[in-house]
Amino acid sequence: MFSFFKRKPKDTPPPPAAPEPQAAPEVPVAPPAVTPAAPESAVPAPPTAPAPAPAPTPASAPAPDLPAVEAPAIETPAVTPLPAMTQEEEIIPAPPPSAEQKRSWLTRLKAGLSKTSANLTTLFVGAKIDDDLYEELESALLMADTGIDATQFLLNALKKKVKDEKLTDASQVKTALKQLFVELLTPLQKPLVLGRHQPLVMMIAGVNGAGKTTTIGKLAKHMQTHHQSVVLAAGDTFRAAAREQLAIWGERNNVTVIAQESGDPAAVAFDAVQSAQARGTDVVMVDTAGRLPTQLHLMEELKKVKRVIGKSMVEAPHEVLLVIDGNTGQNALTQVKAFDDALQLTGLVVTKLDGTAKGGVLAAIARARPVPVYFIGIGEGIEDLQPFNAQEFVDALLS
Repeated sequence: MFSFFKRKPKDTPPPPAAPEPQAAPEVPVAPPAVTPAAPESAVPAPPTAPAPAPAPTPASAPAPDLPAVEAPAIETPAVTPLPAMTQEEEIIPAPPPSAEQKRSWLTRLKAGLSKTSANLTTLFVGAKIDDDLYEELESALLMADTGIDATQFLLNALKKKVKDEKLTDASQVKTALKQLFVELLTPLQKPLVLGRHQPLVMMIAGVNGAGKTTTIGKLAKHMQTHHQSVVLAAGDTFRAAAREQLAIWGERNNVTVIAQESGDPAAVAFDAVQSAQARGTDVVMVDTAGRLPTQLHLMEELKKVKRVIGKSMVEAPHEVLLVIDGNTGQNALTQVKAFDDALQLTGLVVTKLDGTAKGGVLAAIARARPVPVYFIGIGEGIEDLQPFNAQEFVDALLS
């Protein structure tokens, strides 16, 4: 096919010098037998004059340069190959917060935990170190939803510390209690590691009203500050306007949202993971419908969503987060146990700690089911969701 472009005779003589083209009538093109060495700009000889016989070219003479032949319209276009997938680039960490930003966060955290803090810190003002102090402290810890087990653990450790270190002042006892709290909560302090998988698939669960969808929107912003691209999966196909709410967060953060009008949550999650793999997206966050741990049929459906995600990508989901409302107190611990048994949780996000007197629930979780706490929230703003730090939390709790 197109063999006439390839046959270029080696002994073709140089074309005769052609005058500048004038406004001459168009001459019909000869059949395909015409030698392609004739340039288009050359004017053919008059029909009455015989064509000059070609002169042989010496074997040692170099072949003359022939003008390029213009390709016809049916020439096959060149195909541009798709770029090869490259390895993930090194993640550029977000710049550390400034001193002003740090002070602002600690101020908001202290204000958010002020109700819990007030019930605990007032006990040590001018108090004597006796049984009455320990009884009041026990009541305050239980009121803060620290839980019976964690409360007894802290009291026993505190009494031993006071005795061993011979503490005689109430302020010293308060400092000792802070140290014990930090030691208890430090195992919960674990950072969320990014870039381990491409994409990193996160499944978000929680009961109705815990703030799942809002938390996902805030987490998406947090990922973007760490130079991660994000896609969201609107897997909550039961709650009214859940998809619309997630879409709003997607618009705020300029993030793609995968949704279906009335689709199966597992199918939505599958499509989102496949889309992220095709686009080279860094993080996939799958929203799921809120449900109580006592709704066994819905918990089974949640297990199905996790299994389907695993079929879309090996070892996915890589993170299974539970969002819990800090106002629910000991009920939050019940949720952690039930969802952990069903999904094998990898992390927690504790929301709505502002305005509650039940901030001690983290101590109960640390004793009963020490699932890492990745983030805590103390407000509605995007900046009000921050990584959990045990020392900062205890400083705000017992300031």
